[in-house]
Amino acid sequence: MAQSTPIELPPSGAVNTDAGELYFIGNATTLITYDGFTLLTDPAFMHQGGFTPLGHGIYARRETEPACAPQNLPPLDLIVLSHYHGDHFDDVAASELDKQIPIVTTQHATEQLAPLGFKNLHAINTWESQPIKKGDSELLVTAMPAKHAPDPVVDLLPPVMGSMLEFSRKGEHLFRLYISGDTLIFDPLHDIPKRYPDIDLGLFHVGGTTLLGVLVTMNGEQGVQAVKIIHPHEAIPIHFNDYSVFLSGLDDFKEAAKKASLTTNIHYLTQGDTYRFRVGVKSGGD
Repeated sequence: MAQSTPIELPPSGAVNTDAGELYFIGNATTLITYDGFTLLTDPAFMHQGGFTPLGHGIYARRETEPACAPQNLPPLDLIVLSHYHGDHFDDVAASELDKQIPIVTTQHATEQLAPLGFKNLHAINTWESQPIKKGDSELLVTAMPAKHAPDPVVDLLPPVMGSMLEFSRKGEHLFRLYISGDTLIFDPLHDIPKRYPDIDLGLFHVGGTTLLGVLVTMNGEQGVQAVKIIHPHEAIPIHFNDYSVFLSGLDDFKEAAKKASLTTNIHYLTQGDTYRFRVGVKSGGD
């Protein structure tokens, strides 16, 4: 797999490699802290009741309040952005986030972010990787296959990537986190567990987003199917209930999970919840 030139960050002080946290802000926005890294995914901070454009004259209403605002965030090392779309990088993020924060994302997203003043943009294609080094710690972000819509309408939506986040220290592997991005079930997802047979935690974008009458993100049943395909040790569904275009709520995922024979442990979060994990130990959220 092709790798880009590493992003070099100042080293942290004391680092705890035994445990980490994932704070669920809402939709696909999470704050992940582990091994000295603090990273944000798909930043969207619009208040409940606001409208964000999704293209083609379509607007989505924010149905939930995000758990925090950009000014409440700790200093960030990195943003991982699955794609440039109104419910994943909104006007609040564009105006209030530091323009110097490294952003790892698709080529299309870098082309949209550059005119907004963001300076530290790193594009990767499927199976390509971006290393980030911070002292003895390294984070490797690799773009995973994702498909935002069926073939007849896929070109109407921004290209999207899933992500694999691999944390290591002094060359020793520590933790592997998969993020689905906005995707439907399609054949290349089966290649992920072949390349990564041991995934500690997976975040799955569900919600059943429908645009122009077409399903463009996994509903609850498909989200459970994706968990079975990727087969992480632990999984958390995200990207549900937050916008008016979502037609499949978290309850749909829960119902499908009850009926499935899953060996993955599922943890359910609502906005403002924190999932704490211990490396090498199957853990729970609160």
